[in-house]
Amino acid sequence: MDPSKLFKMPLGKVYPLWLAKVERKERTKDELDTVIAWLTGYDVATLDAQVNSEATLESFFANAPNLNPDRTLIKGVICGIRVEDMDPGLMQEIRYLDKIVDELAKGKVLDKILRSQV
Repeated sequence: MDPSKLFKMPLGKVYPLWLAKVERKERTKDELDTVIAWLTGYDVATLDAQVNSEATLESFFANAPNLNPDRTLIKGVICGIRVEDMDPGLMQEIRYLDKIVDELAKGKVLDKILRSQV
């Protein structure tokens, strides 16, 4: 997919796909919202407003209240590319989100997804 098309994709079209993916694996909307909030700093009400607005993935990340500095601890392959090796920017932020949604769907413990410091 052309990155510019991905960047302009409405969050409201992508979010239901993420939700369906995690619910198929018996995870919940609350858990999905928790990982998105951890990554972006949106609270649940603001996240819901973003999903229900015309927000694109680009504007969603551009307006994120507080991108978590620990997001750089997210490692692994998504779409055949190691997220930690990507050039910093919007595509890397989107792939970080893809990766933690995948981890949630695969049953990883929430504390591990959120890179909780022990």
